[in-house]
Amino acid sequence: MVYAIVRAGGRQEKVEVGTILTIDRIKSDEQGNITLAPVLLVDGDKITSDATSLAKVTVTAEVLNDLRGPKIVIQKFKNKTGYKKRQGFRADLTRVKVTGIK
Repeated sequence: MVYAIVRAGGRQEKVEVGTILTIDRIKSDEQGNITLAPVLLVDGDKITSDATSLAKVTVTAEVLNDLRGPKIVIQKFKNKTGYKKRQGFRADLTRVKVTGIK
């Protein structure tokens, strides 16, 4: 079983070939592919974590679609002063499918 821990959008995700991830919005190349930076690689019983060996490893993924996350409502309120503020936020996300770990 081969899997990798990759850095994607400020977080670390465990991926195998065929895994579908939802990460922060990322630009793809002309063919719709991206490469993710590996932090750890597990190939059966062999575990690779040093930076020189991981520089040779590439984790490729194809972009399935771009989407937006759920709305987060931020509300501030101060009692007895009449101050209230309401703000919303929706994250820009990208759904990707891992196609190869080499």
